[in-house]
Amino acid sequence: MLPILTLPNPKLRERSIEVLPEEITKPDFQAWIDELLRTMHQADGVGLAAPQVGRQVRVFVALDKSTPHVVINPMVTRHSWGMADDEEGCLSVPGKFGLVRRHKVFHLSALDRTGAPIKLKARDFFARVLQHELDHLDGILYVDRAKKVFSANI
Repeated sequence: MLPILTLPNPKLRERSIEVLPEEITKPDFQAWIDELLRTMHQADGVGLAAPQVGRQVRVFVALDKSTPHVVINPMVTRHSWGMADDEEGCLSVPGKFGLVRRHKVFHLSALDRTGAPIKLKARDFFARVLQHELDHLDGILYVDRAKKVFSANI
């Protein structure tokens, strides 16, 4: 399992750089993607971005129900005007949750783990996950967008 960085680590606030397409299929990069997915699953997360494990590249993994997606160099292509407030948490901000406003529908284009172009169209919870993970690539955490942050009742 990769170590997950937590606030106040300054690496969480840096904008990540794009991955060169020729790097994507290299064995060491593929092994790292496998570790990123394994770390997300072992930490019981629904998403995990490269900066959260100390790598400043534009990569994240996210679960849509039980289907994992590897998202490389994402670009927003469309989003709804409609917004919704809901609770969010983050592996990099343990023990806290916040009320965050996000687009209800969210589309992005990216590359998958083979370097092939993909388009993801998401709504509701999965749209929220994509927006949350994309924010990580820009050095933004949900606490920056939250209307209210509160401690988890454990």
